[in-house]
Amino acid sequence: GSRAMAAMAVLVMFFVAAALAAAGGAELVEHTFVVSQVKLNRLCNDTLVTVVNGQFPGPAIEVNEGDSVAVQVVNKSPYGLTIHWHGVKLQLNCWADGAGMITQCPIQPNKNFTYRFDVAGQKGTLWWHAHVGSLRASIHGALIIRPRSGASSYPFPKPDKEIPIVIGEWWEMDLDQLDKNLRNGYHLDMPRAATINGKPGDLYNCSGTVKDSNIVKVEHGKTYLLRIVNAALSSEYYLKIAGHKFTVVAADANYVKPYITDVIAIAPGETVDALLVTDAHPAGRYYMVAKASQSPKPVPQIPLFITRGIVQYSEGPRKEEEKALSDSSTSSIMAPEMPDEHDAATSFYFHGNLTSLQPQPVPANVHEHLFYALDGGFFCRKGESSCNNDTNMMGMVNNVSFQLPTTTPLLQAHYHGNMSSIGTLRELPDRAPRMFNYSETLEPTSKATSVRRLRYNATVEIVFQSPVLADTYANPMHLHGHDFLVLAQGFGQYNAETDVATYNLVDPPVRNTVHVPLFGWAAVRFVTNNPGVWFMHCHFGHHSSSGMAAAFVVENGPTLDSTLPPPPEDFPSCKTYNSRVSYE
Repeated sequence: GSRAMAAMAVLVMFFVAAALAAAGGAELVEHTFVVSQVKLNRLCNDTLVTVVNGQFPGPAIEVNEGDSVAVQVVNKSPYGLTIHWHGVKLQLNCWADGAGMITQCPIQPNKNFTYRFDVAGQKGTLWWHAHVGSLRASIHGALIIRPRSGASSYPFPKPDKEIPIVIGEWWEMDLDQLDKNLRNGYHLDMPRAATINGKPGDLYNCSGTVKDSNIVKVEHGKTYLLRIVNAALSSEYYLKIAGHKFTVVAADANYVKPYITDVIAIAPGETVDALLVTDAHPAGRYYMVAKASQSPKPVPQIPLFITRGIVQYSEGPRKEEEKALSDSSTSSIMAPEMPDEHDAATSFYFHGNLTSLQPQPVPANVHEHLFYALDGGFFCRKGESSCNNDTNMMGMVNNVSFQLPTTTPLLQAHYHGNMSSIGTLRELPDRAPRMFNYSETLEPTSKATSVRRLRYNATVEIVFQSPVLADTYANPMHLHGHDFLVLAQGFGQYNAETDVATYNLVDPPVRNTVHVPLFGWAAVRFVTNNPGVWFMHCHFGHHSSSGMAAAFVVENGPTLDSTLPPPPEDFPSCKTYNSRVSYE
């Protein structure tokens, strides 16, 4: 009888498991990402681009909180590449972070690798992108995490529909070449256009074709959840929809106190979730515009990048009129008034107005105080003494321009206890060797694989400082594997005595990317509760590729569940590392 009982028990357990799964238990979400070069037509040109599954942007990964994800990457492109799960915390799973030469060697052409990770304790919009060279310009997509118990558990009005809005750029040049140029401090390459969901929109008129309108269809009186990602390399964007307001409800997959605004400022690497209520009168057509901002002169100016789509009410003009409209002008479409491209205040106030909806206690006892000066410097090549020409401006943190290791990824070296084998390794200083306003010309910088060791469970505070010289720029700083509390931001030079008084210790927003304002600073705090090697870098392509980066080595804790497990058995090997991407 006991055998029958055991069989019965197994059967009962099976049914219970099946019932739990049906009732919304954790699931395995599987994807195959085939990376290849395909010809896509934009701006009246067929351009060879490297994309996932033939799509630009790539496919969205949609999960419920608590699910596991397995993404098989099949590399049919000519480049070695990795995929990074931007903003996913990857607890005890640094091996899956997909940061090229930081956590792994790239997946070589004609090779496959499957990333496996859990999505735990996070809800909202994140994204994924390539993390070798500049390939993320065309290899990226949304990563959407819904609450386990469904939309009814959103802490805001339940949306009728969700609309992803991925802001990106259309590049016509080879992205491998672009990255070589950036790594050598040459910053003059530009994308051809800005895009929303992969389309440049009707502002780009080429060779007499019908304008390519980017249409978002809505119904009157509904609530839409916009999941907005800035996947661009080059610019922060302002987003507006004529005749409408947004209610911002989350940023970087953390809920914020609902914030009503007619403009959203979103820097590369950031995500914003916003509710759009379609209550405009008349129920017609309204432009949604994304416009790039840039630093004021004397910083070299780039062309103005702007892209737009049309929010079109279904109650608007009927089909016959629609055809007539599209043939005629777009004058009947209301356009929003956009901030000036040099307007930094709108971004400063937008970011400053975000506060956490469910505040966590702010850790008070800070173990490590770090001050990181974000700067550009001229790198003298092969013994040149004067090298102040604008062609080789390198990004740097505390005067060190970060250089990726060339043979062994940092995580592998750390795990095997032979970091000393990396000849370019250097401890990143905790302070800037010189503070900013000493001189307008920047001293030559050193190149090194700069790392900062942090012990497990330490509370770390970083003050990031943008240049306070005339030629300044903002810096969206992203940290892998952790969220941080953004305690404060300010204009001018950070003052440790007085600026601490401005810290928000009550409900600071929780982010994975902090927008350090131009002429200004930002202070963040986080706890090193995730052992591994975690990259920290500016999310502007020209800054990160040219060295505005560093790596944090978070030590193991005292217990097994605070110790990094060994790498997956099928981890990409570095023996055959012969990618076209060279790291000199």
